[in-house]
Amino acid sequence: MPLRRPAAIAFAAGLVVIVGGTAGLLLTHHSTPALRPVAAGVAALPAPTGPIVAPPQSAAAQVARPVSLTIPLIGVKTNLITLGLAAGGAMQVPSTSTVAGWFTGSPRPGAVGSSIIVGHVDSKSGPGIFFRLPELQKGDDVYVKRSDGTTAEFRVTEVQEYPKDQFPTETVFGPTPDAELRLITCGGTFDSVTGHYLSNIIVYASQIR
Repeated sequence: MPLRRPAAIAFAAGLVVIVGGTAGLLLTHHSTPALRPVAAGVAALPAPTGPIVAPPQSAAAQVARPVSLTIPLIGVKTNLITLGLAAGGAMQVPSTSTVAGWFTGSPRPGAVGSSIIVGHVDSKSGPGIFFRLPELQKGDDVYVKRSDGTTAEFRVTEVQEYPKDQFPTETVFGPTPDAELRLITCGGTFDSVTGHYLSNIIVYASQIR
């Protein structure tokens, strides 16, 4: 898939566009920024129901649009909103920290290419939908349910943290030979002067069925 340069430039710049009152891919900060350990006895979410469908071999249009995201091991279960481009050409981000969003300028999850899903790590009111994203490890499973009732299953291949001025644009938005997923949030050190996190957390995953 061709590189989506307007959105890629927005990420590299730190995602400073304000959408619905939320600045960037999290420019606000709650009082406990450190990653919270998982409490003993907390059960993981079950995997979503629905037929698991392998990626198609032809056009992306054959893949239904994504409607929800489940990451059982870190307790994520969220509807997916759709995100486009803002007036300045930057990629939109969710206006609330409670849901994640799929960028419509990227392939639908399960189509060949890098599908992009973003969410906030926190807000002034507390942890966001992707607060525990850095806990994921290679081999963990991610599920995306689609509007036709099918579910695409992805497996994490790596989790990386990048300074925002070193965002790996080509790696995230560039073409791939198979169906890939990128989950993105903010992380690293929080700069109280600018109100920004200084890094992005990116989870890379490949569809397995």
